[in-house]
Amino acid sequence: MDFHYTVMTNKTIEDAISSIEQNLKAHKFGVLWQLDLTETLQKKGVDSYTSPYRILEVCNPTEAAQVLEHNSLAGYFLPCKITVYEEEGNTKIGLPRPTAMIGLVNDAELTSVAQKIEKLLISILEKSK
Repeated sequence: MDFHYTVMTNKTIEDAISSIEQNLKAHKFGVLWQLDLTETLQKKGVDSYTSPYRILEVCNPTEAAQVLEHNSLAGYFLPCKITVYEEEGNTKIGLPRPTAMIGLVNDAELTSVAQKIEKLLISILEKSK
């Protein structure tokens, strides 16, 4: 299994992000923060990377609190990330699989929660493309 889940869309990056935000909200997730990586690199004097690349940090506060109460090491993987970027003229939406990340903690209960979150986030990506 890949560590990530990625889909392609015909939408622009902005339209894809808007769709993601709407679909996240329907499941009590929200975007905590959005990083325009390309712009940030350019502001730091790195002009060699010019492809649009956004990173959304997303969270369901109830789920996050339960996971952290169970094992504070889970915070190393929170919030979840969704990337929206352009590659070879295509817009892609992806995420690192929560099961791959939380698997590093080796905790069966957290793995179960990660599976539930992963399934939900994948459905959100599919609806957003």
